[in-house]
Amino acid sequence: MGDPRKHRKQYSRPGKIWNRESIDREKILMREYGLKNKEELWKFDSVLRNFRKQAKNLIARRGEEQADKEGKQLIAKLVKLNILKPDAVLEDVLGLDNKSLLDRRLQSIVLKRGLARSINQARQFVVHGHISVGENKVNVPSYLVNSDEESLITFSGNSSLSREEHPERLKQGKKMKEAKSKISIEDKDAIELFEEDEEKSIGEKIQNKKIKEEIEE
Repeated sequence: MGDPRKHRKQYSRPGKIWNRESIDREKILMREYGLKNKEELWKFDSVLRNFRKQAKNLIARRGEEQADKEGKQLIAKLVKLNILKPDAVLEDVLGLDNKSLLDRRLQSIVLKRGLARSINQARQFVVHGHISVGENKVNVPSYLVNSDEESLITFSGNSSLSREEHPERLKQGKKMKEAKSKISIEDKDAIELFEEDEEKSIGEKIQNKKIKEEIEE
């Protein structure tokens, strides 16, 4: 059974840890998602592997009442995490990759919502207790955010970052630019339209100012 005071590993190491392709892939993901070490990546690989294993087992038992019930529960769980769409089927679970889970980490969502300048700063904010999910302060970067919780992520009330004049807070315009690479195409189009309107209004102000100066002369 093991010593209850010692935590069990929540992951299994890959079979070929010295494979060049795996090493290169892991380096890219660690840099992109601001992971502290490979163990964090392996944990999510293990979680994804368990989801796939469960889906394969349920597909093989399809038609059984209990299997169908467990299949719906698995789909509902992944839909709640905003990993799958509501009309997804078990076969869609087999097509998931580890990015699907990494994108739902609190650290990733903090960056996506424009609360930090970089993925590493997002991790710092979370670990130092500056981020709350609803009324609860969460200091675990790997916390998986439900779709219902995503809009509730903000700076903690007792954090100095909750003040808009804090030097680490980003201006709205800069938030938009830095968040572009993390949002959907539809949102990008909306932001581009907003920026076009903003540039247009600035151009009109400049033109009106020139006309006014010419009239005064």
